[in-house]
Amino acid sequence: MYTVKEWMKISEKLGGLSIGQSDSRGFNRIMLAGAQEIDIDSIGRILLPEFQREYAGIESKNKVVFAGVHSRVEIWDETRWKEYTSKILKQADQLAEKLGEIGAI
Repeated sequence: MYTVKEWMKISEKLGGLSIGQSDSRGFNRIMLAGAQEIDIDSIGRILLPEFQREYAGIESKNKVVFAGVHSRVEIWDETRWKEYTSKILKQADQLAEKLGEIGAI
């Protein structure tokens, strides 16, 4: 999830990609065609479109995780999130070295 302001920045950048490259066209289709504006109801809930729930593997009875990542919030099925973070934590030293090499940390 992005704020409208952040989404506008992203869509402008995507719009500037070459339509002559199939990977750019494909990425634009996935990112832009699947975008939905969602509302928050009176008690703070959001309803994700069915195709986005299916993509994320979220079923109606599943618990979810809201992960703040820079300027967005990612919504994960809780089980998939635990599997992902377990995998990444095992690679933490290698990832830190790579980020150090490019000056990110």
